[in-house]
Parts: sequence; C-alpha cells; structure tokens
Amino acid sequence: MGKSIEQIKDDAFKSLETASDPESIKELSIRYLGRKGVVTQFLRNISALPPEERPGAGKKANELKKILEAAFEQALERLETEAAATGDRIDVSLPGRTASQGFLHPITQISGQISDIFTQMGFDIVEGPEVEQDFYNFESLNFPKDHPARDMQDTFFVSDNIVLRTHTSPIQVRVMEKRTPPVRVIAPGKVYRCDSDLTHTPMFHQVEGLLVDKNVSFGDLKGILTTFVHRMFDEDISLRFRPSFFPFTEPSAEVDILCVMCRGKGCRVCSHTGWLEVLGAGMVHPAVFENVGYDTDRYTGFAFGMGVERIAMLKYGIDDIRKFFENDFRFLRQF
Repeated sequence: MGKSIEQIKDDAFKSLETASDPESIKELSIRYLGRKGVVTQFLRNISALPPEERPGAGKKANELKKILEAAFEQALERLETEAAATGDRIDVSLPGRTASQGFLHPITQISGQISDIFTQMGFDIVEGPEVEQDFYNFESLNFPKDHPARDMQDTFFVSDNIVLRTHTSPIQVRVMEKRTPPVRVIAPGKVYRCDSDLTHTPMFHQVEGLLVDKNVSFGDLKGILTTFVHRMFDEDISLRFRPSFFPFTEPSAEVDILCVMCRGKGCRVCSHTGWLEVLGAGMVHPAVFENVGYDTDRYTGFAFGMGVERIAMLKYGIDDIRKFFENDFRFLRQF
C-alpha cells in the first residue's frame, strides 16, 4: 500500500513550505491531487487493504484531499498578495503611454509655408484639374500646336487633346476667364512630366502665382519675389534675375539666390558658381491676355512658378529628390 495518509500529509505540507512561486504550488497540486497524484493513487489502492480498514482509510484520504486543496489555494492567494505588496501591480498614478503622433510630410510643410507667405501678401489660393485640356495647358499659354517650346516639357498624353498637366499655369488661365482684374492668386498642386533622376521625378509639386492689375511693373514682381525669398530662407540671401524665355511671359527671367550651402563661395551644390536657381518669372505675355479677353492696353501683370521639391531641397540641404517619395521613416521623421 505504500505510505500512510499521515505520511502523505506530512510530505505535502513540508513541500508546500518550500514552494516560493505559483508555479511550484501548481506542480504540488498536480503531484498530490492530479489524476496520477499520490492521494488519487491511494484512493485507487484502498481495495488492497483488509476489509475492516477500508472505510476509515477512504474517509481519511478524502479529508486529506479537501485539506490539501484548501492549503494550495490559500498559498496561491498569499503569494499574489505578497507580489502586489512589493510593487508587482499597476500603478494608476503613473502617466499612460502616449500614442506616437503623425506629422506632415516635408513637401506638405514647405508647400504650406509658401502658401502662407503669399496669402499674407494678399494672394488667394486656387485649384484646378490635374488632367487638363491641351488648350489650357499649352495653347492658351502661347504654346501653339507644333511650337518647339512644347519640347521644353516632356508631356504625358491621355489622348490627342488631353494631358496630365505639366505645370499649374492652366489654373491661372481658368481663373482669368472667370474673374476681371484685379487678380492676385497662387496655384499650388501636383504636375507631371516624363522625367526621373536625382533632381526630377515624374510627379512633383509646383506653386505658380499671378498678379494682374493696372500699372503692374517688373519692379513689382521683383519686390514680391524678394520678399518671398527673404521670408523662406533668410534676410541676408541675395537674389539675381537672369534673362530667360517662357512662351507665356515677356520679358522672362530666372531667379537665382545666393547658394544657401556655401554663401556664394562656390561648392558642389551650386556647381561652384555661388548661385542656385529657384524659380522662373516674367510679365504676362499680351497673347495670354488676349486669349482670356483682357484689355492689354489697360492691364498688365506678372506670373511666377517654382518647384516645391526644389525649395525643400535647398531649405533642408537634401541632394536627391527621390528621398521625398521613398517613404523611408528614418528620413521623413527628421522633419
């Protein structure tokens, strides 16, 4: 028959005294009360005892089973209470773990800064379709059919007369069709060209501006753009206007700023010239005014356009435009 009920009880309580964690108590419960446990086996072997001893042995075994069940349960509760008292609990006075917040993409940030600067100078923000008619994207802006200037912009054609807009200038034409001067607007948005390298992507962002009124001069254009550059970069940045060509402006100019990297000393970024091109501008061509029904003897105006990615690259010292669109969190979180 093996050990008596008294020996089993003594062994169980001695083992319970040395159990120091819930796992040890669970193991003891299985060892003594499980399907193959010591007490269970004792009950199964009662038939081997003399008939007169069987009732007493069975009663004692069942009593021991209840005693051990209660002892193991009390030991578990004691250990849980001790753990809570020593700090293994939730401290409701501690601040919670805050969820990480998202942030604006650097292109969105720069586009917003550009818009803020011009709206504070009285410009309205306007929008237009990204899938555009050839008339608005080219012809109304003095790009006649088969004009060589169309080669300046590698275009995505949807059909013969529908394109993905190559600039946001078509919005200016749409605005002038609906409004009479004075007009003072900027047109931010996505544009598309067949181009892809370190400084170009097939889709990029532009902000173009237009101001039309009586007696508007090139001097007004220079004043507006000088204010913009100083507010976007800093007050000490110099500008220069170089003669250029755009079909929809005459005269036309490209605007350079003193290199933000070397401050005019010459470096790899500015090709050792000390200057960086930032935007194009000019006085609106009379042919554009005629296409929208403006009186060229009464009104003059200027237009300008810039690439948002270009401004962001100069602002943050980034050398590869593709980094903006690779979705590398290590890069984006810096902004």
